[in-house]
Amino acid sequence: MSIDWAKNPLIPVVTQDSVTREVLMLAYADRQAYDLTLQTGYAHYFSRSRNRIWKKGEESGNTQKIADVLIDCDGDSLLYIVEQKGAACHTGHKSCFFTDAKNGGEIGAAIVDPADLYNIADRLYHTILKRKKADPKSSYVASLFAKGENTILKKIGEEACELTLAIKDGKEEAIIYEAADLLFHSLIAIASKGIAPDKIRAELKRRDGISGITEKSLRKC
Repeated sequence: MSIDWAKNPLIPVVTQDSVTREVLMLAYADRQAYDLTLQTGYAHYFSRSRNRIWKKGEESGNTQKIADVLIDCDGDSLLYIVEQKGAACHTGHKSCFFTDAKNGGEIGAAIVDPADLYNIADRLYHTILKRKKADPKSSYVASLFAKGENTILKKIGEEACELTLAIKDGKEEAIIYEAADLLFHSLIAIASKGIAPDKIRAELKRRDGISGITEKSLRKC
């Protein structure tokens, strides 16, 4: 059985621990990610939120060494059987499947502190997405989402103004505080559009070494 990539350019991948047979995660792969997986011996996926191929563990170090790759009977999904290093989930849990659907409780504890795995922007982004569905009465982030886009944009404007005034005053502590507020509310805004911080980093990386004047002249918008 082979994969018809023309018909299925992006297919689901179930990832399973080679020792415990525990299901670790569900992700997606395009042909390039699949080929890289076979060529390198380490799991690669295609991130829909970041719109790029990524090697599992490229940032956290929690890689997945391939033990076997299986194709399902219809040729439209994959099973990666892996030797998991550390936690598979960005939350620090061994598996991404740790929430009880009946009561919302967690099954098992995280095996790694997520602060040791990902940078603060990514952790905040995932926290924001989680809080988006929380009770607006108990979550500031949820309250902003509940009030709508105009409220989120207004907060960005307010925080930008406060940062400007803090810089004008020249007090380092205030500048740091207000800059953090602006970045936090900017993360809320891009989260509302489903844009992961990784895409912002990719854009900054693209601009690296390019003159600001040149870069602006090349913009299409």
